[in-house]
Amino acid sequence: MIIYDNHFNANEWFIIVSLCIGIACMVLSPKRFSRQTVAVFSMCGVYSGFFFDHSLSVEPVSFYDVNDVSEYQFMDLLSYLMYAPFSYFFFYIYDWLKLRPSRIPIYILVWSLASIGVEWIAVILGVFHYQHGYKLAYSFPIYLLVQSCWLALYHVFKRKGFV
Repeated sequence: MIIYDNHFNANEWFIIVSLCIGIACMVLSPKRFSRQTVAVFSMCGVYSGFFFDHSLSVEPVSFYDVNDVSEYQFMDLLSYLMYAPFSYFFFYIYDWLKLRPSRIPIYILVWSLASIGVEWIAVILGVFHYQHGYKLAYSFPIYLLVQSCWLALYHVFKRKGFV
């Protein structure tokens, strides 16, 4: 086990503040979707974060650790929940904009760049600790893939009448 920090400091505050602001924005924003759809769209972020963090941060080659130690802790759970408002607003804004198909790649690109920006801040504050040569740039294609899949899901929901 690697210990990066043993104090309650910037990384924990980043997670808590991000989660609180995100949830507050979700609650205060005008309603666009049913509760069930909100739950699915929010879980997209939680699941994606959990899936990729656990795919890339496990042995035999762990490319990064999350938070203060290399083992799973309660704050790690909160860090995954922090992705819920992010994914919710990805769907929310997309639905609100009603983009033409030719604009979808730009939308995904902008959100992927924003994701890189948020991850960069998280790295600076000690939420992520890269190792074995992993670099922030390696996350970019993951964001492109994930957010493309999210839009495919959105369009399935739209065809089925859930949106």
